[in-house]
Amino acid sequence: MDYLDLLADLHKRQKRQGPGGEAETNKAIALANLDSSEPLKIADIGCGTGASTLQLARSLNAEITAVDFLPEFIETLKGKAKAEGLHEKIIPLVYSMDELPFAEDEYDVLWSEGAIYNMGFEKGVIEWRRFLKPGGVLVVSEITWLTIDRPPELHQYWETQYPEIATASSKIGILEKSGYSPIGYFVLPEHCWLENYYGPLQDIFPNFLDRHKNDERAVAVIKSEKEEIALYKKYKNYYSYGVYAARKLG
Repeated sequence: MDYLDLLADLHKRQKRQGPGGEAETNKAIALANLDSSEPLKIADIGCGTGASTLQLARSLNAEITAVDFLPEFIETLKGKAKAEGLHEKIIPLVYSMDELPFAEDEYDVLWSEGAIYNMGFEKGVIEWRRFLKPGGVLVVSEITWLTIDRPPELHQYWETQYPEIATASSKIGILEKSGYSPIGYFVLPEHCWLENYYGPLQDIFPNFLDRHKNDERAVAVIKSEKEEIALYKKYKNYYSYGVYAARKLG
């Protein structure tokens, strides 16, 4: 297995592939003023194994197109949706988020939790805009600085990992200049990282290494994950995910 295959194998067994929570998804639904009685057409982009997709299906009267580029994640989502009796509300697709098979003005809502960084925030909100109906709503979570100043070690890490990391005011400015009217934003709290994501992930490290017979590539994956977790625990007051909701103008 290459590095990406190993990452997929590690994360496909997880409820979440990034920080988040059911209460926070519901908070985002409320922030975006989505009406649970109104029929909606939603695309969940970078859905992973479906934590947000399933929550949207439970909470809203919606047809949800769930898209991820990893077939393993989509297969896991299919099984979860069927087990919960939600499969008729969900259309699972294997596609890259920068080559989406959507029509212009097709969706009432575009949703993406912890995934837009894969193509970059600015590129994502610009390119996805055409898939929204006029007045449609975009909801995305994005890694965000919580302070103007930060320790050099932390700054260097994120400049290497994701140079588009920025403050909320910068992200909102990008939305405004890209044809959206911001509705609001909030910051994911600590438990979304430690209890909902990192904790369950750490629990499966030993099994993952055993399954791959401590192959050096598998060991490297776990080493990288542990470094990320340690960095968050040390510097959690400086960054988190911001959840942004904005309406398409025009």
